[in-house]
Formats: sequence, C-alpha cells, structure tokens
Amino acid sequence: MHKLTAIAIKNLPPGKHEDGGGLRLVKRQDGGGQWVFRYTCHGRRREMGLGGLRALSLKKARERAAHYRGLVAQDIDPIGARRRLRAEAIRNRNMLRDVALDAFESRKSSLRGDGVAGRWFSPLELHVLPKLGRVPVAEITARDIRDVLQPIWHTKASTAAKAITRLGIVLQHAAALELDVDLQAVPKAKALLGAQKHKVTAVPSMPWQEVPAFYATLQDPSPVNLALRLLILTGLRSLPVRFARVDEIEGDIWTVPADKMKGRRGKVEDFRVPLTAEALRVIEMARIYERKGYLFHARKTVISDATMSRMMERRGLTARPHGFRASLRTWLAEETEAPHEVAEAMLAHVSDSKVVRSYRRTDFLDQRRALLERWAAHCVSGTATPA
Repeated sequence: MHKLTAIAIKNLPPGKHEDGGGLRLVKRQDGGGQWVFRYTCHGRRREMGLGGLRALSLKKARERAAHYRGLVAQDIDPIGARRRLRAEAIRNRNMLRDVALDAFESRKSSLRGDGVAGRWFSPLELHVLPKLGRVPVAEITARDIRDVLQPIWHTKASTAAKAITRLGIVLQHAAALELDVDLQAVPKAKALLGAQKHKVTAVPSMPWQEVPAFYATLQDPSPVNLALRLLILTGLRSLPVRFARVDEIEGDIWTVPADKMKGRRGKVEDFRVPLTAEALRVIEMARIYERKGYLFHARKTVISDATMSRMMERRGLTARPHGFRASLRTWLAEETEAPHEVAEAMLAHVSDSKVVRSYRRTDFLDQRRALLERWAAHCVSGTATPA
C-alpha cells in the first residue's frame, strides 16, 4: 500500500504505476494520467476510472479507492453502485444543462486531452444551453431544437451541425439514465431545419512557388516565427507543432504522440517525423523558449493557433498556417514523382483500406526524409519580398 508519493508522481515515466490496494496510475506521454481502481467482485475482474491526474490528487485517489474497497468487502460492485448514484442524481436534477454536463463528463476520457480545451462542449454551451439549459430534458421537443438552431443553421453551418449532433448524444445519455426523452427530437428537428446551404471551403493556402519568399520573412527567431517555420518544414498540423515537447525529439526523429494527431483516440497511432537539417536548426533556436518541456511556450501556455493566423493576416495574406499542408501536397504532385501512398504519408493522411494498411507495415520514413530534405531546400531558397 501507498507505494507512490506526490513528488515522485511528477517524474514518473509514461506507463502503469501501482500504488497498492488496487489503485493504479496510468501516466500518459503528455504528463497527464488517469487513476484506475482494479478489483474483483462476483468473480469478475474489473477496472473503473476514478478521475484524471490533473483533477484528482494522490490523497483523493486513495480516499476514493478506500471507499470502493469497502463496497467490494460488502460484495457490492463499485461500478454498479456509482452508476445507480449517478442515475439517481440526474433524476433529481434533470435539466438539460445538468444532463449535458453529465454526458460530457462520461465522454471526457475519449476526447483529446480529456476534453480540457472544451471544444466538444462549446457548441452546446454557446448556442443551445443559453435558451434550453433550464428546460427539463424530458420536455425538449423538435421545435425547441429547431428554434434555437435556426439562426445559425446556414450562417454557421459547421457549428450548428456539431451542436445538433452533440445534443442528440445528450438525449441518448438521458435515455440511458432512464429519463423519459424523445430520441426522435433531433432527427425531426433536422427535417424541420432542412438541408444546409453552407458550402464548405478549404483553408486558404499559399502557392508552393511563393513559400520560399514567405519563409525568408520569418528569420526573426520569435516563438511564432519558429513555430511557423517548423510547421512549413514538416507539413504537420498546428496542434502538434504548438504543443511540441523536447522529450518527443530523439536525434533526427520527432515522434508525435497519437493524441496530438487528428482522429479519434484509439484510431490513430504515434507519427514519426524525419527532421531535416533545417528543421533541427529551427528546433535548436526554439530551445531558448522551452518551458515545462514545451518548445513554443508563451506567457502561461503554448502559443495559440490564432496567434499564428493573426500574424499572417496582419501581413495582408489570405493564406493561413493550415494551408501550408496543401502547399506541400501540391509541390509533391507537381515537382516530384513521389508515389501516392508516400505523398499521403507525408501529411499523415490515412490512405487505402484498413485491410491494406494492416499488411503494409511501413510509414515510408526514409522516402519521406528524402522528400522533406528537397522541400526544405526549396523553402530556404528564397529571399524576402520587400513590403
């Protein structure tokens, strides 16, 4: 019992660490983790999550584990007991806001960063709950949903689509809690709202021929400039670059953890990025800004995606950081003879069927390295265009 200490936990490597008495800490690559209680009840070996490392201290985790050990000693399954308590609590406060928050809590473990960024919940928080949050969930109708989302159904189509999808999840959660809800309210609301007129447009990109001149304007070694240079050189999305950690880089290989790659947790894998000489030079310059293990740390946290975009906007550019992925992909198509699967792997795109991928056990690292060296040579070949 009590094998861990609060101080030692901070320095534990990723993996499973036992405290004793069934309490286990599962540490992640990003420094976060999850407390788990392991027990046997009614002949079944089970595990239940107790909470995240950031939200639950070692002391509190031990207290919860002790409580659940007491239930097991009484031949009561802790998971079943917690489920019954949660259902009873929701029955006593079944306003839509409360049920939505409970649904969010139950899904946090499957969301990137345990849902800390709040992106899953924000469409509901901003566009549904202000008007329907205090309405009993059993009274929510298709007309209610139509009325609250109609103002943004066409003008903010993507946000409205996310809001109505997540509202459907909340109603399903309410039904699982044995609340009397109309599970057809969301499909009927969609029928009332009609097809969306919004046309999805791609993120503006910069022609690959213009990238060298822009790259030359980023010579000032500020965190934003260095992050943009690394984003351009690697073809990665903004998130893994902004949240890049020193311990992810070993030699000339940068291993981006799966939870920083686009896709549902469990559906994506760690992604290896071969680092060119220019990329390594950028990383070395960025090390002076390193804080808490992050390369591009600003005042309180890492630099934001908006900061990078606003910098390009202030220069009068229509292109945005994400668009450099399209610049790289177009360059690959027009200036190289890279096979389709290698070019797609450069952007960490999933190509071919699941069966084909299961037999192709390669990430084309060497081929990507050669192509990225050529891309880096292209990027550094220009001179800044006078303003």
